[in-house]
Amino acid sequence: MGATPFNRSILEVRLPKHFNKPTDMRYDGIQDPQEHLTAFEVRMNLEGVGDEIRCRAFPVTLAGPVIRWFNSLPQGFVAGFFSDISRAFLAQFTTRIAKAKHPINLLGVTQKTNEPTKKYLDRFNDECLEIEGLTDSVASLCLTNGLLNEDFRKHLTTKPVWTMQEIQTVAREYINDEEVSQVVAANRWQPSYTQPRQHGNGKRQKEHAKDGDPSKAPRPFLHVR
Repeated sequence: MGATPFNRSILEVRLPKHFNKPTDMRYDGIQDPQEHLTAFEVRMNLEGVGDEIRCRAFPVTLAGPVIRWFNSLPQGFVAGFFSDISRAFLAQFTTRIAKAKHPINLLGVTQKTNEPTKKYLDRFNDECLEIEGLTDSVASLCLTNGLLNEDFRKHLTTKPVWTMQEIQTVAREYINDEEVSQVVAANRWQPSYTQPRQHGNGKRQKEHAKDGDPSKAPRPFLHVR
């Protein structure tokens, strides 16, 4: 048997009969290693396996230069705890860890001119997902600050703190009103169909009637005997 980072005790552990190997997961050193590690841990929790199986399964998710790095670890480096692998893995690819965003970044997420409120809320929610420890008070304050929809904005000022779930519920009414207004405005600017006017036609009809009127026809000369 060739050199391996695994301790002999790990190599002797058999995989569960119905264990689903994470062959659909791939890390090649480009993505955020923390995200990959978290996804792997979630997967293993669903499988209900312990440290030894996690250690055996983790290399299956590595590709390219990353699997070469793993195989270059000292023989017997992984003694039986998955934390041995996770610490080494994060230390090796630490420069790929995405920089955490601060709540103040949300102040830069503002509604653009003519941007639908729904689209703005979607962008705002995407930014919220990238900020750890974000409180409802900060999120609702930043959202209100970036809103251009005056009616919606005034509604949010009636209460000091909103949860994002509450905001989404209230937003439906304003989004519906906004979409209806856009449809009405679009229909208002659509040109209506009218029949083309026939210039001069009435004049010609009058002239025709004048020419064809029997009362206007020249009378024949009467011959007097």
